[in-house]
Amino acid sequence: MSENKHGIDKGLIRDLANILNETDLTEIEVEQEDVRIRVSRVSATQYVQAPVAAAPAAAAAAPAAAAPAVPAPRDNANAVNAPMVGTVYLSPAPGSRSFVEVGATVKEGQTLLIIEAMKTMNQIPAPRSGKVVEILVTDAQPVEYGEPLIVIE
Repeated sequence: MSENKHGIDKGLIRDLANILNETDLTEIEVEQEDVRIRVSRVSATQYVQAPVAAAPAAAAAAPAAAAPAVPAPRDNANAVNAPMVGTVYLSPAPGSRSFVEVGATVKEGQTLLIIEAMKTMNQIPAPRSGKVVEILVTDAQPVEYGEPLIVIE
């Protein structure tokens, strides 16, 4: 680790920023020993609304544009959440059959999907046995830590 006198690894920060750019994620966080580093950015789809100047009365009568719909956060205790940041793959190889499908019965420990993180393929096992009722991600989708992936009931 290349550390300066304050113990911050600038090379690690650069690497994390590159991962953000490569995966199109908005935030990544790592913890090593007693140091935690979080790198985040505003994505192209996020924006901050600037204050609007007073409009003439005629413009005020015009109908306002509808705000984009924001999906409600999922609150599902049966969801299997991403244990890391990375890219999710639903099958072991491109063009091959998915590990699981909606309606399939899985056993505890069975591989549900793979998350690629820092060029390492991490198999994500089922935390419990049950039936797959929903797959919340698509193949090759970037995911963030804690993001719901699959619902098993």
